[in-house]
Amino acid sequence: MKSISAIGLNQLILQKGPYQLIDVREALEHDDFNIGGDHIPMNEIFENIHRISQTLPVIFYCQKGIRSAIIIQRLEEKLGLTNLINLSGGMEAWKKAF
Repeated sequence: MKSISAIGLNQLILQKGPYQLIDVREALEHDDFNIGGDHIPMNEIFENIHRISQTLPVIFYCQKGIRSAIIIQRLEEKLGLTNLINLSGGMEAWKKAF
């Protein structure tokens, strides 16, 4: 599974490079603090496949990086996607870095 650090993601955001960012946390977590992107809670991912890019790098994040890793694993297994990236350490790592 591909991953990106909080520092690496911040650089990508600042460069405005082509990517998609998806927060898989629950609504309360997302509303409390987020770094943007699309909000698709973990339990709604498969109903929202059409919202996930098949071509751009897609970076998933959650609180600790565990739920996003599970989602990536499931999407890779079921759909064969190879453009998915996990934010290592999730929002906890982001908050520590910034």
